[in-house]
Amino acid sequence: MKSASLSQKAYSVLMFLAVSVLAGLLLSGLAVPFAALAGGGAKMAADSLESLPADFETPPQSERSRILMANGEVLATFFNENRVYVPLSEISPLMQDAQIAIEDHRFYDHGAIDFQGFGRAAVKTLTGDTQGASTLTQQYVKLVRVEAASAAGDKDGVREATEVTLERKIIEARYAMALEERLSKDEILERYLNIAYYGDGAYGVEAAAQHYWGTTAKDLTLEQAAMLAGLVQNPVALNPVKNTAKAIERRNVVLNRMAELGMISAERAAEAKAVAFDPAQVRRVPNGCTASPYPFLCDYVRRTLLSDAMPSMGDTVEERENLLNRGGLTIQTLINPDAQAAAEAAVADLIAPTDPVLAGAALIEPKTGLIVALAQSRPKMGTDAGETYYNYNVERSMGGAEGYQAGSTFKTFTMAAALDMGMTPEREYNAPEQLPLKGMTFRNCSGPFEFTQDHTVRNYDRGYGTIDMIRAAENSVNTYFLQLEADAGICASIDMAAAAGVKMSTGQDLRVNQNFPTFVLGTAEVTPLSMAEAYATFANRGVHCTPIILQSVITKDGAELAVPPADCQQVIRPEVADGVNYILQNVVADGTGRPAALRDGRPQAGKTGTINENQAVWFAGYTPEMAGAAWIAIDKTNPWYETKKKTLKNVRLPSGTYLRGTGGGDAGLIWKAAMASALADKPKTDFTAPTSEILEGVKVRLPDVSGMGYNEAKRTLEAAGFQTQRQGVYSSRREGTFLGISPSETAVKFSTIRLKVSLGPKPEPKPQPEPEPEPTKEPEPPKETKPTKPAESKPPADGDGD
Repeated sequence: MKSASLSQKAYSVLMFLAVSVLAGLLLSGLAVPFAALAGGGAKMAADSLESLPADFETPPQSERSRILMANGEVLATFFNENRVYVPLSEISPLMQDAQIAIEDHRFYDHGAIDFQGFGRAAVKTLTGDTQGASTLTQQYVKLVRVEAASAAGDKDGVREATEVTLERKIIEARYAMALEERLSKDEILERYLNIAYYGDGAYGVEAAAQHYWGTTAKDLTLEQAAMLAGLVQNPVALNPVKNTAKAIERRNVVLNRMAELGMISAERAAEAKAVAFDPAQVRRVPNGCTASPYPFLCDYVRRTLLSDAMPSMGDTVEERENLLNRGGLTIQTLINPDAQAAAEAAVADLIAPTDPVLAGAALIEPKTGLIVALAQSRPKMGTDAGETYYNYNVERSMGGAEGYQAGSTFKTFTMAAALDMGMTPEREYNAPEQLPLKGMTFRNCSGPFEFTQDHTVRNYDRGYGTIDMIRAAENSVNTYFLQLEADAGICASIDMAAAAGVKMSTGQDLRVNQNFPTFVLGTAEVTPLSMAEAYATFANRGVHCTPIILQSVITKDGAELAVPPADCQQVIRPEVADGVNYILQNVVADGTGRPAALRDGRPQAGKTGTINENQAVWFAGYTPEMAGAAWIAIDKTNPWYETKKKTLKNVRLPSGTYLRGTGGGDAGLIWKAAMASALADKPKTDFTAPTSEILEGVKVRLPDVSGMGYNEAKRTLEAAGFQTQRQGVYSSRREGTFLGISPSETAVKFSTIRLKVSLGPKPEPKPQPEPEPEPTKEPEPPKETKPTKPAESKPPADGDGD
């Protein structure tokens, strides 16, 4: 108790002396005008002194954050203040000496308040040379208060920490004393050199050294250190980029002071003064995604960090953004810059930024959910021609646009739904050239409904007759898949797509499409990234991984923040995925996807997509190691199409590219080039072969139709999910009599059951007509022979003549 009492008394005496000296200096015009004391200023100072806490909080300094790609290259930097904190051991001794010389040369000799400095300043002031008397510790206190208020968005706090008042000076003096009880002189100097503003957007000596000379704080030369030390007095007015002469003049003042104090010789000071400053050496650190080499990939990372998926960075968007811009984070992604560059080149080779169409590609690693590449035909952020602020591959909440219809790539989900129900790839339908939908029965999420609108679906080219699922997929036969969807269900198709990962660009539930039979033709406006995600689910045998772009987020203190996981889960039966993969391999090998096929011998699967009037074309494909979706769509807002039909079919773009308007031949070329690079070092893995159950189906007992007529038996079988086919057979029964079904007891689930109908007795075969006798010919008289001449010799002809 006694010790605490003595300490308190010592503090009171010291503060009395400090305030007395400070007030005297202030009254003499040393630091603030006399008017500042008017209106009870001294009383305010005394009152504020009583309320000051005995300690001074020094929160971590604001530092810039970096996003790194897989190879360690910087994708982007984010900061409110461009600062890199370094320990004192990493700061040149010349820099330390220069800063101390010009700001507080007795820093290591006095306490928090330099009473000798106050006296000297008072004498100077009386002779007309007004000087300040703040110690380096007091200056640090001021900078911390400004930094803390700025980080909190407290404008009043920033003003209070910088306004010229007696109260502020007393607060700084009190805090400086508290600080020097807790920190060593070296610790205070380290923090000061890291927090000080050195002009032109550079905070702290490390960022300033990099900014002005492309060097480090550790390697600063004498003339460089002297210039930086001089800037803190007025970093705006002395900015060496804008006011080079003034900055050099101030630098020379520092050099003179260092020589005067014996820190350097006069000769060395003269040598340093002779060194010029070259503003051309200045290296500006890009801030944000606009200057990133891959701005839209960067923007996706940034939006992920600020989203609700990152509660480890804060409870609100504001908190997360503040940490990103001030927290000195190291954000590691697994973005492969080679794959990204190849994807962008694949898009650029076909579509120019200023073309009246849009194009892009998204690549995902199926087993991890890792986003490998996001490329688009307008790769630069901006408002000039060929630039955009939209990330066309993602949903609106992540910076995307309106989304795009994906065409026949959606047939894959109806196939999967059908296989999941027990249908086989041998499922057959008669696929005419056109199919009226009015009157057909479909199933939404509530049950069956009759479609009442006049709408006819047509195939791209012709009718196909009776075909199975494999051939229908190879040729992307619309009329087949509408019938398959009618039996499998619209809702089942939608839920399969959603489970695989398909997302609408607006964020709406895919089930808003449940009453539209054309869902199977890809009329929902979805994101390219989610299509790559969905096809990756099939590549991964039905295991869905949420796309991820973050590997880790490390704070400047080395703590690791939780990042969104891929959360890989089995969402589709592996046997069903294997069946889909089996069918889609045929599309690439022998169907519409053949132009997109990689010619490297690796197993691959995929599906083409084209929407009405060829306004958009797609190719979504995959191997077990990589999945991707590539697309091209007309730009609905571009005036180029105002006088032309809005189509990609047989179009010559302004850049010179000729588009045929097909998924395999146009979008497939982008997919092929991007995938070839992404798969360059990947193994050639086989898909898992589908089970016999998937290929051949499961046998089930047939409904008992004995005693039923033809129509009732047909309805009963079709209600049970079987297809029916009328089969006429000869019998002794009257023509038109229903004779039963074949097979009669068990059959493969959803297979075709033949309904036998009597054609009546088999007619007797007609007798074969007897062949007519051939006419006889009279013998011809023998021909007179003549002697032959020997053959003339000829040169041989060129070649073999075959």
